[in-house]
Amino acid sequence: MQSDPDSAAIASADRLANAVQLETGSARSWPTASLGWALIPIVTASGFAGLGYEIVWTRQLSLALGTEMMAVLGAIAGFFGGLALGAFALDELIRRARSAWHVYAMLEGVIAVWGLVNIWLLPAAGRALPPLLGSEPSPALLWTGSFALPTLVLLPATMAMGGTLAALERMTREARREARVTAGVYGANTAGALAGTLVSTFLLIPTLGFSGTLLCLAGVNLLCAAGALAVEAAFGTARAATEAARPEPVRELRLTITLFATGLLGIAFEVLVVRLAAQVMQDTVYTFAGLLAAYLLGTAAGGLLWQRSGRAAQDGDLRGLLAATALACLATALLAPYVDRLVEVASPAGVVGELAVAIALFLAPSTAMGALFGLLAQRVRDQRGSVGWAVGVNSLGASIAPLVAAQLLIPAFGTWKALLPVTLGYLLLLPAGWPALAWSAAPAVLALVLWFYPVPSLTRVPSGGALLAVREGPMATASVVDEASGTRYLDVNGHFRMGGTSSVRSDYRQAMLPLLLHQAPHRALFLGIGTGATVVGGSQMPGVSVHGVELSREVVDLLPWFINPAAAPALRVTVADARRYVAADTSLHDVIVADLFHPALDGSGTLYTVEHFGAVKRRLAPQGIFCQWLPLYQLDLPSLRAIVRSFLDVYPDGAAWLNHYSVRTPMLALIGTRDGGDLDTNALADRLRDPAIGPVVRPLGFAAPIDLLGQYLAGPRALAAFAGEGPRNTDDFPFVTFDARRNVHALTAAPWSLLLALTRGVQPDPAELLAVGPERDALSARLSAYWRARNRFLEAGAALPGDPRGAALIEAASLGLLEALRLSPEFDPAYGPLMSMAKSLIGSDRTAAAGLLRQIVDAAPSRGEARELLLREFGLRKQ
Repeated sequence: MQSDPDSAAIASADRLANAVQLETGSARSWPTASLGWALIPIVTASGFAGLGYEIVWTRQLSLALGTEMMAVLGAIAGFFGGLALGAFALDELIRRARSAWHVYAMLEGVIAVWGLVNIWLLPAAGRALPPLLGSEPSPALLWTGSFALPTLVLLPATMAMGGTLAALERMTREARREARVTAGVYGANTAGALAGTLVSTFLLIPTLGFSGTLLCLAGVNLLCAAGALAVEAAFGTARAATEAARPEPVRELRLTITLFATGLLGIAFEVLVVRLAAQVMQDTVYTFAGLLAAYLLGTAAGGLLWQRSGRAAQDGDLRGLLAATALACLATALLAPYVDRLVEVASPAGVVGELAVAIALFLAPSTAMGALFGLLAQRVRDQRGSVGWAVGVNSLGASIAPLVAAQLLIPAFGTWKALLPVTLGYLLLLPAGWPALAWSAAPAVLALVLWFYPVPSLTRVPSGGALLAVREGPMATASVVDEASGTRYLDVNGHFRMGGTSSVRSDYRQAMLPLLLHQAPHRALFLGIGTGATVVGGSQMPGVSVHGVELSREVVDLLPWFINPAAAPALRVTVADARRYVAADTSLHDVIVADLFHPALDGSGTLYTVEHFGAVKRRLAPQGIFCQWLPLYQLDLPSLRAIVRSFLDVYPDGAAWLNHYSVRTPMLALIGTRDGGDLDTNALADRLRDPAIGPVVRPLGFAAPIDLLGQYLAGPRALAAFAGEGPRNTDDFPFVTFDARRNVHALTAAPWSLLLALTRGVQPDPAELLAVGPERDALSARLSAYWRARNRFLEAGAALPGDPRGAALIEAASLGLLEALRLSPEFDPAYGPLMSMAKSLIGSDRTAAAGLLRQIVDAAPSRGEARELLLREFGLRKQ
């Protein structure tokens, strides 16, 4: 092992200090080892708070900047840039200060104060930025704004964070009277960051919200500051050793390059693996937390293992760690094509299973990365007497890593194959010489083999189906899949089905319901477009111009697979985050329709908050209508109630409507108005009779007002009673986002369970829907009967065993349909299927057909179709 001049100086100074203390009788009673152990809670707690802040702040930033890739990249660059600036600016101060303990306490105090300030400042700045950027900023402007906001608003805190590791490293050297502590301090600090990730995500934010979590984290900072001062008060030696360390520039340019490059490569690798994992894992807030925790677990372990090894920071060890890191990255690349199978095996364990998959992907490479940074930081400390320079250079590389990964590597190579240039990057950092060739041989050969290996597809294609098109981008992988039946659908990130050719009629109805409820719509805004069918449906309404907003460029690129080319020129689509677009928009719209956003998906929960609903309301023209569609088959009851409470908070006249009467994919619309008011049924009837509108809406099942009014489920009083007391979903308390585990579990429940909970738990009141008038009483009675028939129809559909066909379907379903028809002869969703069943029986079982027709006539004697068919086919007249 090489001799360490700093170590020798410290040892000499320590002997001198101890001799003086023994001579004067002023020696402390605490042994050095005890003081070193006393620092461990402070080191880990500092990392705990730092990652907790990062999680809270990045999520708060996404509310203002959106989740578009350029916005995400700008926010990350701004955060890491602040860390780098602080590490550089504070390095000399920390190295020369008489007491690193006092400097550290001051830094933690700054973080705490600024953390508390940002409870107010960051949301306020976030609200101010979108209008400045505009609704459709250029990528460069969006990146610049997204970089500037976190840089400026968070700068005091991020700069202070950038200096804490250097201060902790010096404090630990003084307490332990050892020169070689860098990797251990880094590892312990990262272990605290791991705990901060898990505790903040799984406990603090779901329980306390963002503001409450920031208060807790500020408390941790203050405890760290107080703890450092308390330990320092009991320990005043070894300062002479600190003064003996003379700062000097880093002697090796290669060392600086390696620090910068490893920061870039390490974070780029993390971005790529998270991007791959999103295609097979649940992609919730807990998924990301598990992936980040696995990365930090390995990094902490690597730092602590390097500290434990006791090895010097020599070129031979550097070659070994660089080659090991490259080889470990390739191992993850080898595992990636099979990660979907790992997820299937681990999925019964829920979040724990996802964490196990994340560890399988990240543990080996991040452990090597942690040991590698420990070595590099120790070498910088040996040369400069402080690790601040190492932290700063490494953070600079990390700040541009997401930009490199998203804008260069993924477009050029694809997400999976982009792991190979990362591997090559580590090999290029090997110190020159013949040993470098030996160390790089195995990973280089393996990378070459993988380069010619077919790119694995993580999109699940059903048996007999085909993958028609794929668009892979920084945010998502969108695919067009053709089933064996000929049904074509849009798949996003490997396992999220976003509509298709089989749901076109339903998609059209999603657009038509709110457009028909408005008396004279001219401008309609659609938030989220999927396959484009909803927007196309809206564009078919005479006199209405439509505008769609879609987050994913990849989804927009695949629209020609689903949209008739003749309809495409009439559509205007903006690629933007819906939340940020609405906040920045200055236009007014008669109708705004928000698509079905899967609430468990990370980022979707922010589209159901009080603040977003309020921003939408400000974009409504006089008498404007907002329609928020909810996927009942992807929601759990607590999230639904929180969303309803939030909606009613902004739209006190809010009502719930159904899209159709399918129990397989039930959809609920929350509809509110800007100015309130009752529905004019006469105006609705006139619109349905309009020769321009009627031909468009009649094929969708809207022939008469009762066809549309029958979808009404509950008014504001019934909805409020159903929602009850409880939390709202707000920007500060994002209940839906952190309810993701229950919403994921809801996917395995019967798809109609929440729908039936609604129909059984609310009682629609015609008085909340109909305007006062002479026809109100008669229409109220008809509607009440229709709603009872509808509910019975849904109960019958949910009770069907399996997926019956033919005679089995007729036998299983006819009884429930007849009961619904007896409640309301006007209920076409029961009358139409019963007539179809009777017609199909005529060719196979005429006796059964005649019997069914008699029952239909009995249930709906006022309707003549069944009686006429009975007479025509059987010569029978049912009196």
